Amino acid sequence: MTSLRPLRSLAALACATLLGAAAPAALAADYKVGFITSLSGPVSSLGIPYQKGMAAAQAFKADIDGKKVQVIQLDDASDPSTAARNARKLIDEDKVDVIIGTAGSPGALAIAAVARETKTPLISIANANLAGEEGAWMVTLPQPAPLMVSAVVERMKKSGVKTVGYIGFSDAWGDLVYDALQKSAEPAGIKVVSNERYARADSSVTGQVLKIVALRPDAVLTGTSGTPGALPYLALAERGYKGQIYGMHALINPDFVRVGGASVEGLLAPTGPVIVAEQLPADNPIRKVSMDFRSAYQKANGAMPTDAFSAYSFDAWLIFLDAAKRASAKAEPGTPQFRVALRDAITSTKELVGTHSVYNFTPNDRYGSDERSRVVVRLEKGQWKLVP
Repeated sequence: MTSLRPLRSLAALACATLLGAAAPAALAADYKVGFITSLSGPVSSLGIPYQKGMAAAQAFKADIDGKKVQVIQLDDASDPSTAARNARKLIDEDKVDVIIGTAGSPGALAIAAVARETKTPLISIANANLAGEEGAWMVTLPQPAPLMVSAVVERMKKSGVKTVGYIGFSDAWGDLVYDALQKSAEPAGIKVVSNERYARADSSVTGQVLKIVALRPDAVLTGTSGTPGALPYLALAERGYKGQIYGMHALINPDFVRVGGASVEGLLAPTGPVIVAEQLPADNPIRKVSMDFRSAYQKANGAMPTDAFSAYSFDAWLIFLDAAKRASAKAEPGTPQFRVALRDAITSTKELVGTHSVYNFTPNDRYGSDERSRVVVRLEKGQWKLVP
């Protein structure tokens, strides 16, 4: 009589094989988000807050209609080449539906190239934008430089500024701010008298600041971000500069305030409303979302947020959740068809209230922010105060 044991073993193996084949299909229904940030290197003072913001986002809401959202996080070490490799790994190996990242503009532009090639949506949390087909697969959350610089120039004009010195990073962000300043200053009757630059990893800007001080401008604006952004203000203070000092929204984080110390006291900068949420009028819709963000951040990180960057990650998450829910009616997550539907849903986002802005994207406007996304703040004794 033939033994039944081998037959039972074969049946069990066949069953296991079928179950194994079915498992990926079941898992494919879950959404996958690739998150790239800079947890090390010179941009980490921004990248770490971004990571904390993503933790807050997941604490706020971790599913879409009961379907789990998986987040796969990678560190790009503040290197654009690593950012691009991370993006390719997330897309080719992990099969993510979308990428959110990264901390620096050069890294975000590197990811955008991969996103375009692989037809994967990118929600950029660094200030990076590409026109036309080059940027067809991305949207950018940080407010565009022209929108924020115009607020600074308005403030300069009210303060009687006639000449302004500029110093910024020698990269895409430094270019964006300088170009915006040039376009806004002249109509306001303000002359831009310098265009000094330095690398994010530089440890001194003495030479550049000496040139600016020699020109004796009424004010100085920097196109910088994070901790490295404190260098010009430290050098200006050392040289006894007494004019007005301005910065951009990319400076709003506690490390910048700590490193800048007394040299950044009185600094004026544009920023998203989230940084002064409790000072906003009660009927401002951004106030409620910002306070919800603060509660989620406290839950996830054990402390209240003190920067503007973590909130961009939170807003990216809100945009993804909203768009993914709409896209899932057209295609299954984990498929090329879903990535197309998700891109289309993101770029058709309407009046989505976040912490920094009320977002409206179109295929031709990938920033999505308007004047509701900016306020002007002044640094007073280490705290940002709303300027009426």
